[in-house]
Amino acid sequence: MVLLMKRPAPSTPAIPLPTEAELAILTILWSTGPATVREVYDALSGKQIGYTTVLKQMQVMAEKGLVERSERFRSHVYGARLPKEHTRQLLDGNLLHRAFDGSAKNLVLGALSSKKVSSAELDEIRQLLDQFEKGS
Repeated sequence: MVLLMKRPAPSTPAIPLPTEAELAILTILWSTGPATVREVYDALSGKQIGYTTVLKQMQVMAEKGLVERSERFRSHVYGARLPKEHTRQLLDGNLLHRAFDGSAKNLVLGALSSKKVSSAELDEIRQLLDQFEKGS
């Protein structure tokens, strides 16, 4: 008789990773600062999404801890709870472990091979790698 052992679930951050739709809303909040549902809806207007859908999505995001809601004004104002860079680091780390078995080398090679990279971008990447190596 063979027993199958279930792998332990990977640890999850205290704040869940945003979905693609949530990331679209966060991107607006990062660029504009705190905003009402109407302002976010207007910024998403080209996405064929209804106002009540945006409202519900932002309410869910508040429950998940992705945004903070201020009730000081007549309309609720929402703001991103975490800075853009912090959220990107969470997403990058998640992708690194899920798709690249934790290998930063494979992540970088995958990113560089997915599209043409200009020589200026490669020079900037080399400089960043040099700075990173000096800081380690």
